[in-house]
Amino acid sequence: MTMRSRLLTSVLLLATAALLPAQMTEDASLQFFRDLAETRNFTLGRPVSPKITPDGASVIFLRASPRSPVLRLYEMSIADGTEREVLAPEQLLAGGEEKLSAEEKARRERQRQSLKGFTSFQLSRDGTHLLVSLSGKLYVVKRSDLTFTELPGAGWLDPRFSPDGAMVAGVIDRELHVVDLVTNTLRAVTSGATATLSHGTAEFVAQEEMSRSEGYWWSPDSKSLVYQQTDESQVETRYIANPLHPEEKPTSFAYPKAGSPNAVVRLFVTAVTGGAPREIAWDRDRFPYLARVDWSEAKAPLTILVQNREQTEQVLLAADPATGATRELLREADPAWLNLDDGSPGRAMPVSATVFTPLWLADGSAFLWTSESRGSWQVELRSADGKLLREITPPDFVYRSLIGLDEKSGAVFVHGSTDAREIHVWRFALAGGAGTQLTQGRGYHGAIYSRGTGRLIRATDAFDGRFSIEVVGLDGRSLAKLRATTETPPRLPTTELTRTLSLPNFDAALTRPQNFQPGRKYPVILNVYAGPGVKRVNATIRDFFPDQWMADQGYIVVRIDGRGTPGKGRDWERIIKGNFIDVPLNDQIAGLQALAGQYPELDLSRVGVSGWSFGGYFSAMAAIRRPDIFRAGIVGAPVITWENYDTHYTERYLGTPQANPEAYRVSNVTTYVQEAKRPLFLIHGLTDDNVYFQHALQLADALYLAGKPYDFLPMLGTHMISDPMVRLRQQQRVIEFFNQHVKQAQ
Repeated sequence: MTMRSRLLTSVLLLATAALLPAQMTEDASLQFFRDLAETRNFTLGRPVSPKITPDGASVIFLRASPRSPVLRLYEMSIADGTEREVLAPEQLLAGGEEKLSAEEKARRERQRQSLKGFTSFQLSRDGTHLLVSLSGKLYVVKRSDLTFTELPGAGWLDPRFSPDGAMVAGVIDRELHVVDLVTNTLRAVTSGATATLSHGTAEFVAQEEMSRSEGYWWSPDSKSLVYQQTDESQVETRYIANPLHPEEKPTSFAYPKAGSPNAVVRLFVTAVTGGAPREIAWDRDRFPYLARVDWSEAKAPLTILVQNREQTEQVLLAADPATGATRELLREADPAWLNLDDGSPGRAMPVSATVFTPLWLADGSAFLWTSESRGSWQVELRSADGKLLREITPPDFVYRSLIGLDEKSGAVFVHGSTDAREIHVWRFALAGGAGTQLTQGRGYHGAIYSRGTGRLIRATDAFDGRFSIEVVGLDGRSLAKLRATTETPPRLPTTELTRTLSLPNFDAALTRPQNFQPGRKYPVILNVYAGPGVKRVNATIRDFFPDQWMADQGYIVVRIDGRGTPGKGRDWERIIKGNFIDVPLNDQIAGLQALAGQYPELDLSRVGVSGWSFGGYFSAMAAIRRPDIFRAGIVGAPVITWENYDTHYTERYLGTPQANPEAYRVSNVTTYVQEAKRPLFLIHGLTDDNVYFQHALQLADALYLAGKPYDFLPMLGTHMISDPMVRLRQQQRVIEFFNQHVKQAQ
């Protein structure tokens, strides 16, 4: 079979799989994976985005049903635990279907948001009203009687209450708008937007790589708005067509690939009542990246964090809204790169809220800051002029994110641990001293701080399968539990978290078949990411359900976190500077060999490698460059040529292609295609706007021209795979591939 015919066969098989009836007879293994996909690893039905009302009496939250990804709005009384449904999407859709604009779809893709219905909500500061959006329309809900009012305008993006609750701001048609809730009137705050100029929205790299989805910010007194102006006229335009509907026009995206022009970002402040906007000035030529903006406290300054393009230097600035002038509070530099604290402990957390630094004290006298300047992440207290007052967390503490600051008790709440595989809730004193761990038991423990109520929302996702979410006092005393309606899995993964004696810093996980037989040799699947910013070995058991499904097909599934991954300090992570592959590849192989020395059931003569995104890139490199170790590779949504990935991510690690061409050559998969000997299975979404389908085609074409065989499965979708049937059929194809090329290998 030729390589081109392989591609056509894959397309036909995909089409055939899509036509298979849902009620087809399936064995228990397939039914289990279908259950995994439909329940999102048995997490649908958990409370989402809980918020305590300002009076401390109730919790507002979102929740889906166990097999439906549609989120509804609920309220629970903390005093007696009674619950009521506040609003359901069906009430607003009136029998219609939820419709999303291309801009909203892209925004959700950046946030990795695959649920439907009310994916977020706002609670007014006085707690009397709620703000929800659906199909681009806005609704204000009155909590006292559950009546709702539709606001004027359509196609809303990022709507938010003003601090005083009298207005709502958001973006419509690339302009910032405000609704006066007393008169229910809409007006534009900005003007002059074009196809390449927008106001109030964050650019692609801010959303995808900086964890900054906001493009405007209210002043604490609700009288002004700070907004971002984004000029994308020099950014490369990319087009994505829907191959299932060739009659539709392609969607265009401004996508800055490595070494090419970025969007030009400027910052302005304007009065809500109108008038000429004033620009906030900084050295944009030297520091073009706007990473953070904070204007949350009336007595604290408007604060911005800017970075140079190389991401080796950043400056925290205080801005004067009246004049636009800025002054420096602190400056940091790193010869390799500076990480941004993304404000969240990770998407696997049972509950969390994004808390960025600087986090100012209410009186503006000091602020909390996070820094890696001493070799690992630490929380610091700095004076209003930026001077270091004291370290809050010690250097050997594995910091993940801030939870909040209770100024009355002088407590700083933090996500972190002494073990990089776990996350716990800790309390540290603002005055300094040792911290106190507030949660117990291996797992992921998360919390949300409710300012002014003296309460936390705390959740436990234990490694032994226990899950709970409750309202607690600052002393940890339980006040009320929120109800989860999740289905109970029939069994938990067999996953063992481990480390090897020879490589004690390497975190590893082994998932064996449920019917594992001691003394027997099993083929191995390396489930891999191995890239910066992501840990794969975590004490969250539900993350390993897909591994268990693969293991139950007769494999041992292994995960390893080697150098280049987070959680082990600055030097551990930055060793990959200038070369994405050599150290991670060597570490994954060393980890496999060390594990095999302790676990004789691992058959290293039969190893397959599977990954998605950076993991797909790694899989391609591993199978091509080390055929002595890997017999086959699943190459999912891979980056193949790094000069075709975005600026902020790629240049952080490799520099620009113009300045560091060798870094791009050694990190390019196509550099090594002549060495390919093992089977590769390429999988990629045709409408992926993060890692473009271009990448998989570049690898396929290079393999074809080199006379190398491969399989190719183009998917009807984006970078995320959330549809249950698509996930099931994809996993069937993956296991069939491994069965043929790994399990049955001689």
